[in-house]
Amino acid sequence: MAQLKAHEVDAWLARPRQETPVVLIYGPDRGLVSERARRFAQNTGIALDDPFSVVRLDAAELDKDPGRLLDEANTIPMFAGRRLLWVRNAQGQKTFAEDVKALCASPLADAVLLIEAGDLKKGTGLRAAVESAAAGIALPCYADDARSVDAVIDDELRKAGLSIDPEARALLRRNLGGDRMASRGEVAKLALYALGTGSISVEDVRALTGDVSSISVDEAVDAVLEGNLQAFDAAFARQALGSSQAYAVLSSMQRQLQALQLMRVAMERNGTNAASAVAAAKPPVFFSRRRLVEQALGRWTSRGLARILSRLHDTVLQTRRRPDLAVALAHGTLLQIAVESRQNAKGALR
Repeated sequence: MAQLKAHEVDAWLARPRQETPVVLIYGPDRGLVSERARRFAQNTGIALDDPFSVVRLDAAELDKDPGRLLDEANTIPMFAGRRLLWVRNAQGQKTFAEDVKALCASPLADAVLLIEAGDLKKGTGLRAAVESAAAGIALPCYADDARSVDAVIDDELRKAGLSIDPEARALLRRNLGGDRMASRGEVAKLALYALGTGSISVEDVRALTGDVSSISVDEAVDAVLEGNLQAFDAAFARQALGSSQAYAVLSSMQRQLQALQLMRVAMERNGTNAASAVAAAKPPVFFSRRRLVEQALGRWTSRGLARILSRLHDTVLQTRRRPDLAVALAHGTLLQIAVESRQNAKGALR
């Protein structure tokens, strides 16, 4: 079939097609990969607690045992209409990828193949085999954006019958997003802590949540806004070498600049100052960052923000086309923006 875009995945999972029996769910957010795999498995209609209907396999073991996947796929189910072959921990295993390609070429009649994988390069191995097959579909899972994080927060708090203060939400959102499973765990833990109180406050969030997505993302973004080149290099290096990828910083930078652009437009349209624009911002700017945001608004015009947002968008596209150069591309663009921000602090607005 093909690969869906990241924002199309949830809609497809709500109504998976039976004519697509080979499903690859992959990406750097392993928690989201696992969550979506469970959702797909539940929507197949196959009894997941039946050992005759569900065969759980490991890609590394299958790679060492050529042909086993083919044998499992061609086994006629004795006690069920269809079987689910659920494979986890797929990466760059060559033999496993070849077996999957063979299955894709000969559509499965009595089985569904579900594969959980890490981040896979476009056009190679397992991902290429599934994307090029009429019977296969590849579903990418990238780190949650602000809207997805809010959905996780709302979902978990709804179950607990709790609401959350706007500033508490803003603080909690900053600490989530690197891994879906970890994010859900943090929100569930917070909900249990606040159970019976009715609402979650900033103090509750501070008392209980850690930084799941790595604070170096925020540090890198703030350093760019400040024009602090040394701090940016240090924070970006920690992020790029950690479990998350360079796109996490690019994505966070885009969201921050979009928020700044809205505030700067309001300033220019209404003739207000930066402090007033920050005070009126929705969602509200977390109090500890207000001074930083006010300073950034004083360094850029709305036109300048539009220009660097366009540059960021181009960089995101380049990183998707050349994932092997993602870190270098992201670092170069963000460093250029940091340099401009530093220059703007000393001279005229851009």
